Amino acid sequence: MSLLATPPVSNGPCGHPLLDRLVEDQGYPHLQTPAETEAWISREGAHVVFLPGDMAKNLEAPDVAVVLPELRMAFQGQFDCAVAQGDADKWVRDTIEMHKTPNLAFFREGRLLSCLPKVRDWSDYMARIPQILALATPTPDA
Repeated sequence: MSLLATPPVSNGPCGHPLLDRLVEDQGYPHLQTPAETEAWISREGAHVVFLPGDMAKNLEAPDVAVVLPELRMAFQGQFDCAVAQGDADKWVRDTIEMHKTPNLAFFREGRLLSCLPKVRDWSDYMARIPQILALATPTPDA
């Protein structure tokens, strides 16, 4: 078996070195339960929940894990970021009714603004993210 066929594993909080880097080095919250996820996305401001899915099977997830800190820096902290796994990942995907992974789910004050599934060209991120951040916060259903 070649080294390329063996997915990287770690003993860190997320079980994958690139996700661990987001949590340990970048300081992103590691969301593991629906309750902590709901509390985090409900805070004031814009938030991005990274839904990596199964890192061993999803070959695009590591690319998104590398790009996400660069996006946050490019947008000068206009949004904060977290990594969702386990029950939190499932809860977000069920809540937003979007099951493609990897996925960047954008929220403001607990309301979904939009999603960017799969890895994209840098120019697509640069075009779409300002549009997403400019969206009005959806109002609760009456």
